[in-house]
Amino acid sequence: MRKVWLLMVGSFTLGLDAYVMAGLLPVVAKDLGTTVSLAGQMVTVFTLAYAVSAPLVAGLLSGVRPRTLIVAALAVFTLGNALTALAPGLAVLLVSRAVAGAGAGVYSALSTAAAASLAGQERRGRALALVMGGMSSGTVLGVPLGVLLADHTTWRATMWLVTALGAVALVGLAVGLPEVPAGPAVPVRARLGALADRKVLPVVGVSFLGAVASLGLYTYLAPVLDSSGGVSESAVAPYLWAWGIGGVLGSVLAGPLVDRTGRVVALVTGIVVTLVVSIGALPLLGAAAFPVLVVWGAAGWAFQVPQQHRLLALRAERGTVALALNNSALYLGSAVGSALAGLALAAGLAPRDLPWAAAAVAAAGLVLHLVTTRTRRTLAGSRCRDAAGVSTLGPYEHS
Repeated sequence: MRKVWLLMVGSFTLGLDAYVMAGLLPVVAKDLGTTVSLAGQMVTVFTLAYAVSAPLVAGLLSGVRPRTLIVAALAVFTLGNALTALAPGLAVLLVSRAVAGAGAGVYSALSTAAAASLAGQERRGRALALVMGGMSSGTVLGVPLGVLLADHTTWRATMWLVTALGAVALVGLAVGLPEVPAGPAVPVRARLGALADRKVLPVVGVSFLGAVASLGLYTYLAPVLDSSGGVSESAVAPYLWAWGIGGVLGSVLAGPLVDRTGRVVALVTGIVVTLVVSIGALPLLGAAAFPVLVVWGAAGWAFQVPQQHRLLALRAERGTVALALNNSALYLGSAVGSALAGLALAAGLAPRDLPWAAAAVAAAGLVLHLVTTRTRRTLAGSRCRDAAGVSTLGPYEHS
C-alpha cells in the first residue's frame, strides 16, 4: 500500500488544482484585464480537457506501459500549471488550463487503475479510497490554503505552489513507482464499444447524476445557506469546512467498507439514498445544517469508491477505459450541475429551493441504479443458475 501513497500525492495536487481556480477568478480577471465571466472559461476549458482526454488517451495508448503513461501525464499536468503561472494574457491562460486538464484527466484514470492493480483484489477498495481521499483532501485542505496564499501574495504564487506539488509527486513516482501490470490489449472496436456498453453506461450515468446533484449544488452553497438560514457570506466558511471534512472521511472510510463487505451494489444504494436525504434536508435546517453538511460531503465523496470498484469488476478487460469514462462523467456532471443551478437561479428559482432540485436529480440517479442493477441481476440469474438453482453471479453484483 505504500506504493499507492505515491499516487495519492498526485491526486491531492489534482484536487487542489481542479477547484482552487474558481476561488481565484476575480483576482485573475483583474490581473489580466478581463472580465470574471471570461476568466471563468479557464475552469470550463480545464474541465472539458479533463473529460475528453481521459477516455481518449486511456483507449488509444492502451498498449503503452501504465507506469510510463502515469509519469508522462503528471509531467504534462505540471507543465500546464507552470504555463498558467506565467500566462501573460487570457489566450495563453486558456491554453495552459487545457494542457493541465488533459494531463489531469489521464493521470486520474490511470492512477486509479494502477492503485487497484498494485493493491490486489483483497485490498482494492482501500487503494481506491486512498486515491479518492487524495483528491478530496486536495479540495478540502488545499483550496482554502491556496486562496489564502493568493490573498497575501498573488494568484500566480498559488499556481507555483500547485506546480511545485506536482513536481514533487512527479519525482516521487518517477523514482518510486514500480512497473504496473498492464491490462490486456483492447482493440479499437472494443474501446469504442465502451461508449455504448450496456454494463458500463448505467454505472457511469449514475455517477454523472450524482455529480450533477452534489458538486453542482456545492458551487452555490453560500447563497443556499443565506436564503434558508440567514448565513452571511462572511460566516459561510465553517459550513464549507464541515462539507469538506465529511468528504475526506467518506472517501477514506468507503474503501475498507467495500473490502470487508463486498456488497458494492448495496453500498451504492445506501450512499445515494443518504445523498438524497441529506441534500433535501438543507433548506429545512438552515443555519443548523452542520451535521447534514458532514453527511452530504461524506456521501458525495464516498460514492465514487464503490462505483470504480464496480466498473473494474464489470469490465476487467477494459477497466482503464471504463474508469476514464467514469472520471469524465464526474467532471462533466460537476460542470453541468453548476451551469444548470446558475440557470435556475437566473430564471427566478429561490436559492433555498435549489437543494430540492438537486435532491430530485440524485433521486433520478437512484432510480437508474436500482432499475439497471435489478435488470442485470435478473438476466444474469436466469442464465447462470445451475441445476440446483444456485446463482453464480459474480461477487460484486450481489446486493
